[in-house]
Amino acid sequence: MPAQSRVAAVTGANKGIGLAIVRNLALQYPKSPFNNGPLLIYLTARSAEKGAEAVRSLTSDPQLKEAKVLAQDGGLTTIKFQELDISQTTSIQQFSEFLRTEHPQGLDFVINNAGIAMQGFDSNVVKTTLQTNYYGTLEATQDLLPLLRDNGRLVNVSSMAGKLNKYSDDIRSAFLQAAKTDVPACTALMERFSQAAADGKEKEAGFPSAAYAVSKAGETAFTKAIAVKEARRGRGVLVNACCPGYVKTDMTKGGGAKTPDQGAQTPVMLALHDIGGKTGGFWQSEKEIDW
Repeated sequence: MPAQSRVAAVTGANKGIGLAIVRNLALQYPKSPFNNGPLLIYLTARSAEKGAEAVRSLTSDPQLKEAKVLAQDGGLTTIKFQELDISQTTSIQQFSEFLRTEHPQGLDFVINNAGIAMQGFDSNVVKTTLQTNYYGTLEATQDLLPLLRDNGRLVNVSSMAGKLNKYSDDIRSAFLQAAKTDVPACTALMERFSQAAADGKEKEAGFPSAAYAVSKAGETAFTKAIAVKEARRGRGVLVNACCPGYVKTDMTKGGGAKTPDQGAQTPVMLALHDIGGKTGGFWQSEKEIDW
């Protein structure tokens, strides 16, 4: 029997929703259909210092201690920090190489939560936001998906901000078509937005003046496109996007109606629980919704 029966990775997990996702994976794993022995979760973050602090906070978390879910308390779950900056290709490659070496038998769950939300709107904000939220998440998805074993799960934490009701009919149709087609079609839309924003003509081009919202529409689109392709491979890997809801975190400047733990419920459900074999969906409040 291997030391770890199940292996998970959560990106952007040193605070907010990411940290809550790790907590709730540990809490819910024992009663999930995937429980077949020990679980190892890689909590990733850009900063080694903040990542180590996050792991420390979880190992002394009163709720986790009371539930006795961590290995140190006789439970099933071990949480380890691993450095990952999804805005840097080399960092993504190093992380996936590390996982491939450490876990040649593969991973079971990947939750891509890392993302940024910047103030203001100009071509630099657009470029920086897309680099992390779209291109970084896409690259992490493409590098980590092949490491999932059969019947694994990949969850991308997107946002309701990326819903398609803010676009011209033309752009909305293009998004829906791209999501059914392939990743390059999704990327072409992001390039179209970047160029329009650089020209100061994003509204005329059918986009909102909102870098975060468009980056998340792109993330939902490519998640759907990848799910279609992955389904053809017949490995039983489920790929879904979700919105955690409006959560009180640094990203929402303390606004928000949900706690991070409440925001973590949908991504954790998509990773750990029976979702009827659904893939390529966009989910919120534990239900599949229209994009």
